Amino acid sequence: MKPIVRSLLETDLYKFTMWQALLHRHPNAHGEYEFRCRNEPAYPLAELKEEVERELDHLCEMLFSEDEISYLRSLRFIKSDFADFLTVFRFQRKFITVETDGPHLRIRAVGPVVHVMGFEIYVLYIVNELYFRRFDKEHALREARVRLAEKIEQFRAFELEPKRANNFAFFDFGVRRRFSGEWQDEVVETLQRELPQFFKGTSNVYLARKYNLVPIGTMAHEYMQAFQSFGVRLRDFQKAALEDWVQEYRGDLGTALTDVVGMDAFLRDFDLYFAKLFDGLRHDSGDPLQWAEKAIAHYQQLGIDPLTKTLVFSDSLNLEKALALFRALRERINVSFGIGTHFTCDIPGVQPMNMVLKMSRCNGQPVAKISDAPGKAQGGEPDFLHYLRHVFQVNGA
Repeated sequence: MKPIVRSLLETDLYKFTMWQALLHRHPNAHGEYEFRCRNEPAYPLAELKEEVERELDHLCEMLFSEDEISYLRSLRFIKSDFADFLTVFRFQRKFITVETDGPHLRIRAVGPVVHVMGFEIYVLYIVNELYFRRFDKEHALREARVRLAEKIEQFRAFELEPKRANNFAFFDFGVRRRFSGEWQDEVVETLQRELPQFFKGTSNVYLARKYNLVPIGTMAHEYMQAFQSFGVRLRDFQKAALEDWVQEYRGDLGTALTDVVGMDAFLRDFDLYFAKLFDGLRHDSGDPLQWAEKAIAHYQQLGIDPLTKTLVFSDSLNLEKALALFRALRERINVSFGIGTHFTCDIPGVQPMNMVLKMSRCNGQPVAKISDAPGKAQGGEPDFLHYLRHVFQVNGA
């Protein structure tokens, strides 16, 4: 069968934007990333070891083509020296290992952050697609198309509601946990054709280029977490990360992620300076309406009109949740939605895999995410987690 990774562009945009920022400002950082499946698969993932090894061998032989580099150069926030770096970049097989532990698959990427951080999305959709190849593809896609058509009809009904000052906008965030690359391609093409008034882009850079869509993304948790090891006081790591981002992008990519140590602790650092410089905030854990109320109140307290800012929701969204949030908030603040698995792996009888490949250490030190949802916390060293909670006064510490 054809290799799963079709292009090195086929990853989330925020891998490129974080990559560029860290290459420019922390090129010597050393990171450790660990794979984890948070739910119970239908069969042991350990059975995929040889196939995963083969796909990683292929990935580490790939290079960016001249056309792909030209596309990246066309994005105004991609700097010429980073594009030059990518012309010679190749993933190094020695930095990633695949092992088994009973029924479990153990994947670790260890090395310079600018050489290993990019593995994440490819690894996740490689494992996903290999896993789902055990299912009846034709039956699955037939049912998936029925569900996609039903979602489109929901949009048609929503369109009949009274017009609002702010339009509903959503993006595809489904590359990492998709049923297959073929299916995500079909989903994105269908949404672009049928719902151009609502569907505004994709995080998948390969598909953004293919369908002339806006590539979407700014930062993820690993960017913020890395600053826990960069020599600033732990109490100041969020401010240091946001400041470096501002200096790198000078007004572009202005959506900040809020839940590395929880929304309350984030807002204590998100002062008037940052609130004016960033266009908005991204929600990725905890109750979305409570989170939105905190964001609106924070902007108002700082004397900023919330209608000049945007909240991006991206936590396990389906269409019903997104529309409900839009109806609740549309007159108070701008909102948009990144929807992933609900479009790219919503198939009867197929449970989406909740897999991650997350940074666990940087520069020899543990890093962690506390999150606003206990199930999404990460960081396997209890002493460091306790200290992080204490420093930021989180969860009663």
